[in-house]
Amino acid sequence: MRSWGKVFASPPPAERAGPERFRFVIFFFCIATMAHYRGSENKREQFRRYLERAGVLDSLTNVLVALYEETDKPEDPLEFIKTHFGVAHAEAETLRLEISELQQKCEVLSRDNEDLRNRVSVLETSVTSSLSQCCTLLCRYLLAFTAFTVRASPRR
Repeated sequence: MRSWGKVFASPPPAERAGPERFRFVIFFFCIATMAHYRGSENKREQFRRYLERAGVLDSLTNVLVALYEETDKPEDPLEFIKTHFGVAHAEAETLRLEISELQQKCEVLSRDNEDLRNRVSVLETSVTSSLSQCCTLLCRYLLAFTAFTVRASPRR
């Protein structure tokens, strides 16, 4: 049986505290998921370095620390991790506020749009009615003018 201290080159989990403990758990999870893989010790170390270089271990640690420090624990921790993974907590909160503000603006603009559509409809009806009245009056005046010019014109 292998010594875990030798594999992880760090103190056992009982001696760790805070984020370091989460880092150990995450690293252990990554190695445990590869349990079917029986590569050499060197390949495991390469995989660990790869995860560290890519920032995966730090990101997972930050998300778990945020979950740990959350005063109101979420009902679904997996959803919390999915939501916060790869995004700083402050940045996520800022984005949530921005989304809320944009949704409110969208609602206001939708109401304004509907109001303007109603006003345009009323104006179109009014313009159509006014145009019809103008045409009627113009026809009457033209008939009257024609009748007047016919009467006023000299007869031969």
